[in-house]
Amino acid sequence: MSQLILEQALNGLQFGLMLFLLAAGLTLVFGIMDMINLSHGSLYMGGAYFAAAAAQASGSFAVGILAAVAGMALVGTLLELAVLRHFYKRDHLSQVLATFALILIANELVRMVWGPQPMMLNPPEALSGPVEILGFFYPAYRLLIIGVGLAVALFLYLLVAKTRVGMWVRAGAANREMTEAMGVNVRRLFTAIFALGAALCAIAGALLGPLLAVQVGMGENILILAFVVIVIGGIGSIRGALVGSLLVGVGDTLGRALLPTLLRSVASSEVASNLGPALASILIYALMAAVLFWKPQGLFPARG
Repeated sequence: MSQLILEQALNGLQFGLMLFLLAAGLTLVFGIMDMINLSHGSLYMGGAYFAAAAAQASGSFAVGILAAVAGMALVGTLLELAVLRHFYKRDHLSQVLATFALILIANELVRMVWGPQPMMLNPPEALSGPVEILGFFYPAYRLLIIGVGLAVALFLYLLVAKTRVGMWVRAGAANREMTEAMGVNVRRLFTAIFALGAALCAIAGALLGPLLAVQVGMGENILILAFVVIVIGGIGSIRGALVGSLLVGVGDTLGRALLPTLLRSVASSEVASNLGPALASILIYALMAAVLFWKPQGLFPARG
């Protein structure tokens, strides 16, 4: 039982760190420019497709990741310059409708370019097998995902907490108007943040591609969890996004793995198998509701 808990905790850590890559860009966009971007999940989907296409063409998984990061950073920049910046001063309903339309457009573009069938993205052969860790065998590729996620989290911490650009980001998240009055070009800063957020989405999509199906619409479900993360962590807060991602990732994974086992002691196997994952999903939203009740601005709000 302890081995199962440890293995699922590592799976939850891996999932949580990938959620963090999505939530980091999303929370900064929302926190600084007050922009609700529902199309953020489409950038994650695009990263997975870019990586799969480049990996198949070159035969190299690393090339696929680099192509996905560069391609989606460019797409994110063009998307912000051409479309999204025109909705900064519009109300949230207009932003939701516009970015929802972008989801539909992105899905159709992917169907036109790559077809409706899922694409294959295989991990590197050197990481396709398990390695022994803490007395049990664990997939080497999942350890790579954990390592990359921790490295990116450290990079974002150093960027936001230790650099002048990070100071502008924190100031913009806390008070956008005052930051503009101090001479910071917030629009140019936001373009850079959006490009960074798109690149982080591409990393998440490329790394999760071998574990999940690279298919049309893959970004919608994970986008919901990304919004749950930024609500729990606090809008505009990188630290909150990391803590919220880990809480959601580990809680959801452990709940789906352990609740069916616990329920089998009081119910049939079929009922336990169906009810366990559903309860695990409910617990995530119950956690969000509890945080909103006790701390309406999230655990680590950037404002106030």
